[in-house]
Amino acid sequence: MDAQYDANLETLAHLRAQAAAAGGAEKIEAQHAKGKLTARERIDLLLDDESFEELDALKTGRGGGLDGETSYPGDGVITGHGTIDGREVFVFSQDFTVIGGSLGEAHSQKICKVMDLAVKVGAPIIGLNDSGGARIQEGVDALAAYGEIFHRNVRASGVVPQISCIMGPCAGGAVYSPALTDFIFMAETASYMFVTGPNVVKTVIHQEISSKELGGARVHERTSGVAHFTAPNDVLCLREIRRLFSYLPSNNRQLAPLLDLQDPADRIDPALDYLVPENPNQTYDMSILIHSILDGAEFLEVQAGFARNVICGFGRLGGQTVGVVANQPAVLAGVLDGDASTKAARFVRFCDAFNIPLISLVDVPGFMPGPEQEHGGIIRHGAKLLYAFIEATVPRISVIVRKSYGGAYLVMNSKHIHCDVNYAWPSAEIAVMGPKGAAEVIYRKEIQAAKDPEAVLGRRMEDYRKRFANPFLAAKRGYLDDVIFPRDTRHRLIRTLQVLESKKVQEPERKHGNIPL
Repeated sequence: MDAQYDANLETLAHLRAQAAAAGGAEKIEAQHAKGKLTARERIDLLLDDESFEELDALKTGRGGGLDGETSYPGDGVITGHGTIDGREVFVFSQDFTVIGGSLGEAHSQKICKVMDLAVKVGAPIIGLNDSGGARIQEGVDALAAYGEIFHRNVRASGVVPQISCIMGPCAGGAVYSPALTDFIFMAETASYMFVTGPNVVKTVIHQEISSKELGGARVHERTSGVAHFTAPNDVLCLREIRRLFSYLPSNNRQLAPLLDLQDPADRIDPALDYLVPENPNQTYDMSILIHSILDGAEFLEVQAGFARNVICGFGRLGGQTVGVVANQPAVLAGVLDGDASTKAARFVRFCDAFNIPLISLVDVPGFMPGPEQEHGGIIRHGAKLLYAFIEATVPRISVIVRKSYGGAYLVMNSKHIHCDVNYAWPSAEIAVMGPKGAAEVIYRKEIQAAKDPEAVLGRRMEDYRKRFANPFLAAKRGYLDDVIFPRDTRHRLIRTLQVLESKKVQEPERKHGNIPL
């Protein structure tokens, strides 16, 4: 063979070994000491065995030194494609052992390339983020590099699922790429997200706060709602990504994969007949109903720690992925507030974008009252959920379990906003307001004049409940398609999904609507 060819082979082997070595044994050891995996270890755990095909392994950037002479193959990020459960997915994994995983021009170009390919072939994008942020040595070019990624995040939105996993630092402008994606995972070991760090906070508002307290996984899981899922460490985080992936289609032109869990479609649960307490003021756990009706009792809740008065998540009915939006009576009586409305609205829009039917389980006494909610924009936030349901063209089914009062009844996927099929349990109460409030308004004079106001109020409440706050009046008006036995809920939902499978909606001609953000 030609000597030059042999030299090229040796050069290739050397460069590949250099790329595989990342930042070196010492930095890899430091990564492990923090409880973190390396970029390649993460990819290996995320994807099916032997499925990863790397792209741009030898690409180099401007380097880590101000002189621009020091450069590394791969430029601090590993990109390529592989499979999860045999389905193609594109992935990038930032390598903190190489220039701190900082993002420069070449780093961005690698990420942009796989994002462009993902959209072309219709495959999801998964980003594993572990970066010190913009590469200072590259100046404005590093900022331009972030802009190119943001642009692609928006262009890919609603076309292919985008999943971000925060597995290390993510600060400043870097947080906005994950924020533009569909789902954010955070590993609790050493990850954090914030726009301005503790040092800036201390300088500007003179407050001492740690990175964890400012933007750790728990903060974003429970308080801000930025994180959709959290896990104790890298390994469990990557496993949960694979679990979420199983519920999603590869792109907006496909349906989610069917998975037969050998759960009979006609299975009934007699215990559901007694789930709702006789006392209307007594609470119960809506998750019991959710797990009862779904295939194999499997349910993946989204944003489980945030706005817990509404439950959103993925399950299967008859093997088909469905999105569930349910009020949670066990938290704030299931009332809708600003956070719950926004959480549910975003989930509804994701399901609609990716052809996932929507199931609403309704037990809502209304919107949260009070100046805090009004001043916080409850009108605007509630309108987001209303807009999202009306905009959705996927099959929409609603089951009213107990209370459904006032404007919240309309917002929670009612017949009047063109839900396809609406069911109710015999325990349902559908009215402008609850029996107590209604009786106090309608019979105010009679109650005030009575010798025993409490007795009169109780009697009038019962009268109102019998006349108005029951599902049968709504059924007579055609606002409900049927009042069903609770035990039959699973079977009726599966059968209705089959009927709605070929649903088509003619959209008005427009560039896009203007959701009340």
